[in-house]
Amino acid sequence: MKVRHGPIAGLALGLLLLATAVSASVEDQLSVYGEDNARGYLDPLIGAAGTDLNLGLFESAYIPPDGWFVKLEFRGMGTWFKDKDKTFRATTEEGFSPETSVDASTVVGPGDAVEAEGDAGAKFFFPGGFDLGSFAMAVPQLRFGSVKGTEGIIRFAAGKLGDNEMGDLALWGVGVRHSISQYLNPDLGYNIAAGFMYSDFKAGTNESGNDMFKVTAWTLGVEGSKIWRKGGAAIEPYAGLSLDSYSADVQYEGKTSSGPSIVDVKYDATYGFRASLGVLASVQYVAGQVEFDLGKRNSITFSLGFGKY
Repeated sequence: MKVRHGPIAGLALGLLLLATAVSASVEDQLSVYGEDNARGYLDPLIGAAGTDLNLGLFESAYIPPDGWFVKLEFRGMGTWFKDKDKTFRATTEEGFSPETSVDASTVVGPGDAVEAEGDAGAKFFFPGGFDLGSFAMAVPQLRFGSVKGTEGIIRFAAGKLGDNEMGDLALWGVGVRHSISQYLNPDLGYNIAAGFMYSDFKAGTNESGNDMFKVTAWTLGVEGSKIWRKGGAAIEPYAGLSLDSYSADVQYEGKTSSGPSIVDVKYDATYGFRASLGVLASVQYVAGQVEFDLGKRNSITFSLGFGKY
């Protein structure tokens, strides 16, 4: 089975894309795999989901010292897959002889299955992937403040998968940012802020009634920016550096020699640094933003915001 998605796989439908990737069709693909093969098969998708969850903290590095404001943001975050994400070294499962290792497709790789031949004409089929060039999410986000140069961030999105047996999906996150530049010389001409954000994503329900797919992520970063204003318009380029982390737990129904059973694949916390370059442009109470991020996985963020800028 082949499914192809474009260079940025549906920003507006990003959550549904992830939900599809952990729903019945992929569970069928995974069912022939034990824990080790499943970890390799899903690894690129886990990494991309963790990366996307950590995007969206940065905006303007200017946070007023006091005075209430509320900004509503609609953010789309996309991460590209590399050629090395398309395959992994897979090994035939227990009971197949002789044990054979091949370069098989990951969940984001080619849709064609890879066949291994064994004793007495036995065959083992390593399932194909979904031929994805990238992975994206879209989420609304609320930014509010300020108390002593501190602002809060809340994000939330939820939905129901098409097949009720698959369960629901939900994404939520909370964050906080604090102005560093308020403690520095006001004549510096630029702003500095530091922030932290935690995000949680769940999708699908397995045969035991537990979440099929869960990713948690957090990011800690510092950002600097400079504002140029003319009338009611402003443009603000910025740069940032972040320490990111994500972990995951995937539970699906696997087929074993003793019958169906739940396979639990845990991904330990992964850490990495990420550099960000972006620009925020605003006119009165409307702003647009684009950000490019360079790290273990390269990504892009777009946003449209409404509020006081």
